[in-house]
Amino acid sequence: MMSGPLNVVLCWHMHQPWYRDGLKGPYRLPWVYLHAIKDYSDMAAHLERYPAMRAVVNFAPVLLEQLDDYAQQLQNFLKHGTPLQDRLLNLLAGIEPIPTDEAGRAALLADCQRCYAPRMIEPYPAFAALLKWTNKKSEPDTNVCSVPLNYLGEQYFVDVLVWYHLVWLGYSERQQALVQELMAQKNQFSVVQRRELLKLMQTCIQGLIPRYKALADNGQIELSMTPYMHPIIPLLNDFTNMRDALPDAPAPEAETYPQGVARSRWHLEQGIAVFERYFGRKPQGVWLSEGGVSEDALALLDELHIRWTASGEGVWGKSCELSGITGEDITSKRALFQSYQQVDHQVKLFFRDDGLSDLIGFKYGTVEAEVAADDFVGHLKNIAKFLGKSAAKQVVSVILDGENAWEYYPDNAYHFLDALYHQLTTTPEIKITTFSALTKLPAHPLPRLSAGSWVYGSFSTWIGSADKNRAWDYLVAAKQAYDQAILKGALSSERFEQATQQLAVCEGSDWFWWFGDYNPSDSVSDFETLYRHQLKALYQLLGQVPPAYLDLPLSQGGGGAENAGTMRRNVD
Repeated sequence: MMSGPLNVVLCWHMHQPWYRDGLKGPYRLPWVYLHAIKDYSDMAAHLERYPAMRAVVNFAPVLLEQLDDYAQQLQNFLKHGTPLQDRLLNLLAGIEPIPTDEAGRAALLADCQRCYAPRMIEPYPAFAALLKWTNKKSEPDTNVCSVPLNYLGEQYFVDVLVWYHLVWLGYSERQQALVQELMAQKNQFSVVQRRELLKLMQTCIQGLIPRYKALADNGQIELSMTPYMHPIIPLLNDFTNMRDALPDAPAPEAETYPQGVARSRWHLEQGIAVFERYFGRKPQGVWLSEGGVSEDALALLDELHIRWTASGEGVWGKSCELSGITGEDITSKRALFQSYQQVDHQVKLFFRDDGLSDLIGFKYGTVEAEVAADDFVGHLKNIAKFLGKSAAKQVVSVILDGENAWEYYPDNAYHFLDALYHQLTTTPEIKITTFSALTKLPAHPLPRLSAGSWVYGSFSTWIGSADKNRAWDYLVAAKQAYDQAILKGALSSERFEQATQQLAVCEGSDWFWWFGDYNPSDSVSDFETLYRHQLKALYQLLGQVPPAYLDLPLSQGGGGAENAGTMRRNVD
C-alpha cells in the first residue's frame, strides 16, 4: 500500500563546450547553434505544451554565453550584413562563396553530413538524392564523391547547405510555414530564401533563454547549472580523487593541478554570475560537470550555499561500500531512491538511476513512442509498488543529456517525449517534481563519498590513460606559465582578465572526454586540434612562445563509440 505518489525527477543537462578558437576567433564547430535550433527549442516546446510537467533543466554557463553570442551575431548580419564567426553560417548566408577547389568542396560535403543519417538524411528523399553520389566515410586519400566535384554547380552545394540546416531544425520549428515551403520546394533555393531561413534561426536562438526563464518564473521547471566552463571539479581540486575508483590506473606526471581548489571556486563563482545575468536568480542546485563529485567538491558547494547536487548510480554504490552500508536495501536498490547528506556538509545528494536514464539515452529511439513511454512509466509504477508506504518520501532521479539522444529518435523524439510527458502528468502513482522541492525531505547519512562521476562511477573518461594524462600535463604546464606571469607582474589588468578566461577554456572537461582510441577519429581530431589551439592562445596571451609539442597531434581516435561518442552507456 502506498501512502502517496512516488517522487520522480527528470533532469535534462544542456551543455556544449567553448568552440571558438581562442576568446574571439571563429567557431570551429557548429554544435551550439545546431543543437539550439533542434534540441533546446524542442525541449522548451514540450514543457510549454504540458503546463503540469515539472523538470530540472541544467545549463552550462558556457553554453548560455554562446547562445547569446550566436543570437547577436545573426542579428548583426541580418541588420547590417556583418559577417558571422561561423563558416557554415557564412556559407549559408552567401557571405562566404562556395569553395571552387576540390578539397574545399569535399570538406563542405563532409560537414553537411555530420548527423545520424537514418533519422536526419534518409527520411528526406530530396536531401538523400542530393547526397547519393557522396561517400561520407571516405578516408583522406579517397574520393568524397563518385563524380568530379568541379562538375557540380554552385547551386548544388547551396541546396545541400540549406537541406542540412532544415534537417537540423527541431520538430517544433519544422511546423513553420517557411520550413514546410522550403522542404516542398526541394532545391534551387534562392538568396532571399536562405536569408529567411537565417531569420527563423535567429528568432529561435534569441528566444531560447527567455523561454526557459519564463518556464522557471512560472514554477514549472527548476533551473540549475554546472561550473562555468564545465571543468571536472574533483580533478582540478586533487588528482588523487581519481584513486577511489581507479586505484591502479596510471596518473599524469604532475602530482596535482596548481592552485586547483582556487580555480574550482572561480568556475563556480563565475558560473553563478553568468547564470544570474541570464536568469535573474541564483541556482539552488549544481550538477557538477559530468556528475563529478568528491568530498572536497561538496565543501565548495557549501561555501556558496548550494542546496543540492547529484551524481551517478556507480558513485552511490561505491560510496555505500566505503561507508559500510550493506544489506537488502542496497542489493535491491531501495536505498538508491533517497537523498543523502554527509555529516560535515549541508548540500543534499541525489543519485541517478542509470538503468532508467539509459533507456531514454540509448534504447527507446528504436521503440514505438507509446510503447516506450508505457515501458518507462511501467518501471516507475513497479518501483512505487516496491517502495510501498515509503514511496512519497523517496525519489527516482533520471538524469541525462538534453540534446544528444534525440537525433537517434524519429522526429527528434517529439512523439516519445509527448507520450512520456502526458503519462508522467496523468499517472496517479507518480509525482513529477524537482530536486529543490525535495531538499526538505529527510536525508540519509552517507559517511563516505566515493569520488567519481556519472560515467562508470569513476573519472576514467577524463584521466588515467596515456592520451588523457598527457593532456593534463600540457594543461599543468600552461597553468604554471600563467602563475609565473602573474607572479612577475607581466600582465596588464586587461591581459590578466583575458588570460584567466582563456585558462578557463583550457580547463573544460570536453577535451579530455574525446581523447582515446575508442572515440571516432574525426571527433578526436576536431577536439584535440582545438585543445592545442586553446593552449597556444593562452601562451600567446602570456607573451610566451607556445611549446613545440603543441604542434603535434595529441590523440588519434579510430574507434566506433556508441552514439558517435557523445554519450556513455552505464547499463547494458
